[in-house]
Amino acid sequence: MTTPYPFTALVGQDDLRLALLLNAVSPAVGGVLVRGEKGTAKSTAVRALSALLPQVPVVAGCRFSCDPAAPDPACPDGPHDVAGASVRDARMVELPVGASEDRLVGALDIERALAEGVKAFEPGLLADAHRGILYVDEVNLLHDHLVDLLLDAAAMGASYVEREGVSVRHAARFLLVGTMNPEEGELRPQLLDRFGLTVEVAASRETDQRVEVVRRRLAYDDDAEGFAARWADEESAVRARIVAARALLPQVRLGDGALRQIAATCAAFEVDGMRADIVMARTATALAAWAGREDVLAEDVRQAALLALPHRRRRNPFDAPGLDEDKLDDTLEQASDGDQGDDDPDPDGPDGGGKPPESGPDTPDTPGSPESQGEAGQEDEAGQEDEASPAQAPAAGGGEQQPVRAAEPFRTKMLSVPGLGEGAAGRRSRARTEHGRTTGARRPQGALTKLHLAATVQAAAPHQRARGRSGRGLVVRRDDLRQATREGREGNLVLFVVDASGSMAARQRMSAVKGAVLSLLLDAYQRRDKVGLVTFRGADAEVALPPTSSVDAAAARLESLPTGGRTPVAAGLLKAHEVLRVERLRDPARRPLVVVVTDGRATGGVEPVAQAGRAARLFGAAGIASVVVDCESGPVRLGLAGQLAGELGGTAVTLDELRAESIAGLVKDVQGTRTRSVA
Repeated sequence: MTTPYPFTALVGQDDLRLALLLNAVSPAVGGVLVRGEKGTAKSTAVRALSALLPQVPVVAGCRFSCDPAAPDPACPDGPHDVAGASVRDARMVELPVGASEDRLVGALDIERALAEGVKAFEPGLLADAHRGILYVDEVNLLHDHLVDLLLDAAAMGASYVEREGVSVRHAARFLLVGTMNPEEGELRPQLLDRFGLTVEVAASRETDQRVEVVRRRLAYDDDAEGFAARWADEESAVRARIVAARALLPQVRLGDGALRQIAATCAAFEVDGMRADIVMARTATALAAWAGREDVLAEDVRQAALLALPHRRRRNPFDAPGLDEDKLDDTLEQASDGDQGDDDPDPDGPDGGGKPPESGPDTPDTPGSPESQGEAGQEDEAGQEDEASPAQAPAAGGGEQQPVRAAEPFRTKMLSVPGLGEGAAGRRSRARTEHGRTTGARRPQGALTKLHLAATVQAAAPHQRARGRSGRGLVVRRDDLRQATREGREGNLVLFVVDASGSMAARQRMSAVKGAVLSLLLDAYQRRDKVGLVTFRGADAEVALPPTSSVDAAAARLESLPTGGRTPVAAGLLKAHEVLRVERLRDPARRPLVVVVTDGRATGGVEPVAQAGRAARLFGAAGIASVVVDCESGPVRLGLAGQLAGELGGTAVTLDELRAESIAGLVKDVQGTRTRSVA
């Protein structure tokens, strides 16, 4: 067994270590989500924590790690003889990103359940993690339904498995730790809220600290056991402190003053629901116990807010997580002063009221409110004429203009790819999935996961006499079992091909274009799509963002997109075609949807319009679903974007129609083989 890296040997990452230790002291805090760039010791810290947890007594032979002092009366392996108790180390169980539902929650032997009427249950990872740590690396890449199951079990302290009328329940209380790289995609806000604490980690920029990280890591790689032995005393001290803090935790008092500060802080930062208040209270209590105190102080409340609130303030994927610490200090001071005013009516005493904080609930967290930004935007647009009309397009490679701010995004309806796919679970296009409505049955390929009971009985019924059936039970064999086929929704690859040429560079038009793409990016986030961004201008095209699950990265690239130069439509389409070819090798099951944003006025090179048509026909021949957002404006319209849509085998919608309603209201299913008129 590999010797884990010592927890106390970690350099820096104070918030990460503190959050993990607080959950070790009080698992009721609700787990930790660790967000950060690659190579920041996220996984190393989690694995190191498991060695610090105290040993746990278990009932001998129980697959569900029941506590002999209080065995679970509903344990599938019960009732227990508590005389046969043993002690073992706390486990750290890792959940792979590609794990199935059966691997997570366990599986019933359906064949034995039907034929013998017994609950033959094979425990999953939730049972293995009971009274230990459940670690999910890259939790943002885990399928949504698995994340839901995981967080439900963590919240209820139990796992429920129900299949075809047969149900099993077992205890599942564990310390949940998830790690993720935000560049690979975000978790939905509903799932973020279910994690108790969140920590942002980044590599140190201090030379001495980076040198020490490398020195210790090399020493550990050369001699892991020897390195761990040098840190044994520090590890023992932290382990003993965890045990002492756990013993002290029930005695910690959370006074009314601290509760008032917690409530005021959550109200000031406008977090949804009451979970934040409860998590802050538990975290502040754990902080006091970790410090060896029996009273919660204001400093505990402040630290609890920094760990429990930043991720709960995200409203959409384009919001950066974080907390205004000046506003936090003002809110805590105001709540503390108000509490003192209630307790000390002496007018000569300390000022119980004080001045209201400069930054409060109604004060924006960032410079410039939406209203002022909107007014500034209107001023810009009112005072700005079209800087590059189609007749005055800048020459190739010249006339580059500064990026303009995107218009306010709007809500879009569904845009889907036609046909029935088999891609990753999502919320956009029809697909065969593990979850959804049952549409038929088939023989299982591998392990049976979703039994189609009626089809199984129908397959077994004709053979009962030949199999010598004599009792009430149905004689079922492996060949009789039928897997339910289900239809749900998949996520797609939405590839944006955006015209950034001079003919698109008019400030009002480019702002509207960016607002439309931003709206579709938000829709892609909600529907669990991958997104990519190809831009073309001047003499060539470039991949501004390779396909990724991080729509906020796409939004950032879009915001900084410069404009100007000629319109090489053919280059943009060819670059997009190459991106799709490479992505098809990496993820062949994920179907693409190409969204071309242009006015269609191809310029530069020899016969640019004809070249664009030839490039577009590659998409039509491959049956790739596509939409052209026509950005042409002015009294004279050439209709080139509509012609481009015809060559692509897709459909076209004007920018005005897109902004007025939504692209999906006009295009219910994007036809990959023929152009359809807009209703």
